[in-house]
Amino acid sequence: MSVVFEKPKSLANVPFHYCPGCTHGIIHRLVAEAIDELGIEGRAIGVAPVGCAVMAYDYFTCDMIEAAHGRAPAVATGIKRGRPDNIVFTYQGDGDLASIGMAETVHAAARNENITIIFVNNAIYGMTGGQMAPTSLPGQVTQTSPYGRDPKLTGLPVKVAELLSALDAPTYIERVAVNNVKNVKNAKKAILKAFRNQVEGRGFSLIEVVSSCPTNWGMTPDKALEWVEEKMIPYYPLGVYRDKTKEDAQ
Repeated sequence: MSVVFEKPKSLANVPFHYCPGCTHGIIHRLVAEAIDELGIEGRAIGVAPVGCAVMAYDYFTCDMIEAAHGRAPAVATGIKRGRPDNIVFTYQGDGDLASIGMAETVHAAARNENITIIFVNNAIYGMTGGQMAPTSLPGQVTQTSPYGRDPKLTGLPVKVAELLSALDAPTYIERVAVNNVKNVKNAKKAILKAFRNQVEGRGFSLIEVVSSCPTNWGMTPDKALEWVEEKMIPYYPLGVYRDKTKEDAQ
C-alpha cells in the first residue's frame, strides 16, 4: 500500500505546546513540508524569535538558533553571510517582527538579503497575554485596548506586506492565510516558493501568514477562523505584493 500522507521528516515527533485551535501548528507543517520537498533539511538553519514560537527549536529537525526579541532578520543575515551555502529562515510573530524588530526587517528587505522570513500575523501579542500588537485591527479589544483599538491614540495597523513591497529591493512578498483548505494549499505554494527563491540565490522573500489566536481573541477555534475570514482578510488582503521572479522571466 502506498503512503499518501505522512508527517514531514523535518518536523520533530513531539507535541506542540500551542493553544487548542492555534494555527501555528499548520504553519510549522507547511514550513517542514517545504524543507522536505526541496531536500534541504541538512542545510537549513532556522532562527526562532521571542513570542509564541519561541520554542520552535523543539519542533524542527534542522539546526535552530534563538534570537533576541525582534532581531531574527539580523541574526539570519549574519548566518547567511557567514555560511552562504546554508538555507536560513526566520519564523516570527507580529509583535516580534512588526514592532521591536521592524528596523531589522525593513533593512534586511532593503538589502535584498538572501533569506526567507515566515511572518505570522494574528493581530495580537500571544505569548505575553493578549496585548495590542502593531497589527491589531481598529476597534479590536485586547488586554491593553479594552475599549477597542483607537486609531486616534495608537495609529492604524501596520500592513507589513504593503510596507515592504514599496521598497525596490525585495524579491518576493506574499500574504496568505491558513483558515481553510484552499488558503492552506495556497500558503504551502507561497512558502515553498520563498524557500526555492533562496536556494536559487534570488534574494529576500517574506510570506505573511494571516493566522488566528483563539485564546487571546476570547473565541472558540471555529469562531476564530470565521473572524479571520470576516475581519482579518478584508483588512489584510491576500495576494502577491512583489514577485521579481516573474519580472525576470519576462
